[in-house]
Amino acid sequence: MQLATSSTLRSYSQLALIVIAAGAIYPLLYLRQNFELSILESFNITQTQLRYCSSMLGLIFVITYVPSGWLADRFSSRKLLSLSLLATGLLGIWFSTMPSYDALLVIYGAWGIATGLTFWSAHIKLVAMLARADQQGRFFGILDGGRGLVEALLATVAVAIFAYVLSQSSGTTSLALKQVIYLYVGVLLVVSPLVYWLLDDFEEESEAEETASTRPFIEDLMDVLRRREIWLCALCIVCGYQLFYATYSFSAYLQENFGLTAVAVGTITVAKLWMRPIGGIAAGFIGDWSNPEKVLSILLVLASISLSMMAFLPTTSATFMMVALVLLIGLLTYGVRGLYWATLGGCNVPNKIKGLAIGMISMIGYFPEWYLPLISAPLLEQYPGGLGYKIYYLIISACGLFGAYGAYLLSKPNKNDP
Repeated sequence: MQLATSSTLRSYSQLALIVIAAGAIYPLLYLRQNFELSILESFNITQTQLRYCSSMLGLIFVITYVPSGWLADRFSSRKLLSLSLLATGLLGIWFSTMPSYDALLVIYGAWGIATGLTFWSAHIKLVAMLARADQQGRFFGILDGGRGLVEALLATVAVAIFAYVLSQSSGTTSLALKQVIYLYVGVLLVVSPLVYWLLDDFEEESEAEETASTRPFIEDLMDVLRRREIWLCALCIVCGYQLFYATYSFSAYLQENFGLTAVAVGTITVAKLWMRPIGGIAAGFIGDWSNPEKVLSILLVLASISLSMMAFLPTTSATFMMVALVLLIGLLTYGVRGLYWATLGGCNVPNKIKGLAIGMISMIGYFPEWYLPLISAPLLEQYPGGLGYKIYYLIISACGLFGAYGAYLLSKPNKNDP
């Protein structure tokens, strides 16, 4: 009994460390979620140029996801995570100088390598190995919800700093934004050595499994590609992630079309971030109690409907209606995020190729990171006045329904799978 308690405590303490790392590493990359117009002003770039930076980030992610899975199967995850945090922080120092657009493309590309190649698959695999078969939902729910809690705490402090600097007589938007960047960089440079010192290495102990992991890459890849569940899991993630990614545009949409100030919009989007720990963790536990795939299917339908409602929200709506809808969308999309990786537990993928499977699913599932900015940018330019946003939200909502069907199919396993 004491041994089991000790093992459980160790698992959750390791999970907490991974959660902190995951929560610290991504906010800089997606700073536009809360400060999009402030970034455009401070860096003197256009909305299209910022979306091209995001597209560059997404392209690097797509290219590196499969190699990141290969790395996660063969190298120390502790070292990979620590290196990623350090590199992201150092690039953040360069970012804080508010360099030219060309330099921004380089920074976003390098961020893609630091967080996609060496971090992504390693941290997902660690969580999948930490959790028992009946704990996949809650562990991944805690991962995404906990990561969201870390991000929400940091964002709350960031918005407070931003508002404080702007309130000073000498405060400017660029100066306030620079202080926000310093905050995130400082956290990254502190967490990096903590991960290196405190996170355990989860090396395979079985000699037979270690021998099997040395198979040629193509054999491992074909093993992954033959599995029906892998493709369905990827479909759930690609559709679910699009729903979540669309929420990044809420900041600019509300500020441009509803007459809200930068501080007001930042406050609303930060409030949405607080839905992440609630939605992600609750969905994870409900998924373990019921059925992860069926719960995911229901959440995808509800998230699609709620996002489509954003397209029809009148510009004369009361502020509380805007806030309520944004929070509802946040709750549902974060619930989707908290559950879609839990479906990996039902794919019966052995640990020796689990990283590669994660990389393959991620390459497909997070492909929207690359193409959605390329779709949204021309839409917003060609259809100004909020119409472009509405078309964008309706397209994404329709895609979410396809994901719901994929989750439904995933709940009915194919007995012929390997």
